Amino acid sequence: MLIGTGNKALSIHLSTDIAMKDSLFQDTFEEARKQKGIGQMNDQDDPIVMVLRHKDVRKCAFNWKGFKSEAKPGRIVVPSEVNIRDTRQIPFEIDPPNHTAYRKVLESWFKRPLQEEYKNSLSAIISELLDEQLKQEATEVISELSLPLQSKALTLLLNTSMEEAETWISWGVHVFRSEATALDKDKANILYDYIEKEIDRAIEKPGKDLYSVLLNTELEGRKLSREEVKGILVLTFAGGRDTVINFLTNSLSYFAEKPKMLDWLRKDPSIIGKATEELVRYFSPLTHIGRVSTSDTAVCGHEVKSDSRISLCWASANRDETVFENPNEVILDRKVNPHVAFGFSHHKCLGATHARQIMKEFLRILPRKVSKIEILEAEENIEEWGDFKRKVGFEKLNVKLYSQQG
Repeated sequence: MLIGTGNKALSIHLSTDIAMKDSLFQDTFEEARKQKGIGQMNDQDDPIVMVLRHKDVRKCAFNWKGFKSEAKPGRIVVPSEVNIRDTRQIPFEIDPPNHTAYRKVLESWFKRPLQEEYKNSLSAIISELLDEQLKQEATEVISELSLPLQSKALTLLLNTSMEEAETWISWGVHVFRSEATALDKDKANILYDYIEKEIDRAIEKPGKDLYSVLLNTELEGRKLSREEVKGILVLTFAGGRDTVINFLTNSLSYFAEKPKMLDWLRKDPSIIGKATEELVRYFSPLTHIGRVSTSDTAVCGHEVKSDSRISLCWASANRDETVFENPNEVILDRKVNPHVAFGFSHHKCLGATHARQIMKEFLRILPRKVSKIEILEAEENIEEWGDFKRKVGFEKLNVKLYSQQG
């Protein structure tokens, strides 16, 4: 989902100095989680109670009758997108029982990343990008590796031409954000207009791409409407964009500073599955997502009024010391890892299978091709959520990749 801030500037640029650990992502929510269990912030004059403890996050996520997703389109996203869109993202902004019906017709398509052919195509994309960057003296990871990889991998999920990735790469990391503002309606309209044109094309000349498949999909005896198709595609484009990019970029910073961990993956690829889950827990690329209270209630003893917002703070829950042993350490082969980085309960991320395959293939291929990663320059991306400042990734990360072949 969209990662950003409320009223404040989206990120603070901090130049990396020698003492700074680029791979360190501190737990800014620790004190508030331990003492109160909640945090508070104001998002465009719409206050939010942030739920911080693992058990409370999962409890609220499960309780769709008390905390709904089917609010005004854009309101459950933090920061709210109500001023830049009126298309409902499906099934993200739908509650049961309708949510269940949408998931049922969509899940088979979004499980395609488990197919061997899909994995092989993804592997080829990653290998080609790494081979290209290994020839360079320096790589700006976000623009030259993470963004192209996310965009090219998305062509597999949509089952469309690889050439389309160049258009998506031109949009940059965020589809709803520009350099000038955290939420940019004009930039968002670029995505909406693009999707509208692709739907028109699929209507005129159907193919085997996701647009065509959705237009021909039946839900409870009827075809999906154009607006429903658009809502699914907006979510598909926006949902896993900056989150996947942050994971890939942050992982490179980690292995640059922990070369022995890269060696471990090289020598024992059997831990790649656990390593993927541990890194996504530690980095938690999506800080939180909102819900809207359906009645006057309380969370951790704090009053929550009807029609007010809470947020499920995945990043805080994933560092909860009552659930995770040594939560602020990366333990690549962590045995018990009930993280919520992909959400929880019925709203667990629809694109999680695709995202996981990207991450796993990247961690499988990276140590085979790269012997060493050297950080040359880094600028951190710091989110502001009320009084909380959280590092979510990098605005810029320049590295030198060294080949296994010397």
